[in-house]
Amino acid sequence: MKSHSILKQVDAIIFDMDGTLWNALKSYAHIWNVCMDEFGIKGHIEASDLLRYMGFSIDEIFEQGIIETPDNLDQKLFLKRLEEIEDELMPSLGGELFDGVHDGLQELSKHFTLMLQSNCSGKGLKNFMRYTATESFFTDYLSWGMNPVPKCENIKLLMERNGVKSAIYVGDTQSDCNQSHKAGVPFVYMTYGFGDCTDADFEYSSFSDFVKHVISANNE
Repeated sequence: MKSHSILKQVDAIIFDMDGTLWNALKSYAHIWNVCMDEFGIKGHIEASDLLRYMGFSIDEIFEQGIIETPDNLDQKLFLKRLEEIEDELMPSLGGELFDGVHDGLQELSKHFTLMLQSNCSGKGLKNFMRYTATESFFTDYLSWGMNPVPKCENIKLLMERNGVKSAIYVGDTQSDCNQSHKAGVPFVYMTYGFGDCTDADFEYSSFSDFVKHVISANNE
């Protein structure tokens, strides 16, 4: 764990979405099942089946074998349709914010530049903000669907185009941590999320605790 003095220098906080700010696993599972039905693929995805894949892009999830696919399946067509269905259904399906997230984001936005970076679809972050009424809290956002490069590159791009000198990345998986460190950014691990992490710079068991501590440290 790094010294909390680092938090004194932070001028921006970049957030992962799934497992960090909300839980939308039931909605994602439904979307996968709708797409599988359209393509005649047998099987059924449960929310729990998606846990191990959180933090990865749709392409990576598919390549890791989340479903048994027919030999003649057009992967590009399937993934394109999966993203289309997600964009169609997520505005109404949505997800559930973790405790303290809405009010916490509102308070943090008074002290820091807040941004979103996730490996979701092109419209995923916009749908999230609209569904949770958090659009006004964020200055910028960038997803894998908007710019399909590694998360570390999108983190750096967000910082560059917003003139950010010192940021932290907040997520919930080892993959998030690895990408944050590749971007040269300290990582904050939210232990209530979907994954594990062994080398986070900071960790918190509740969003409210994180909010209180980062604001307090920054104001010292």
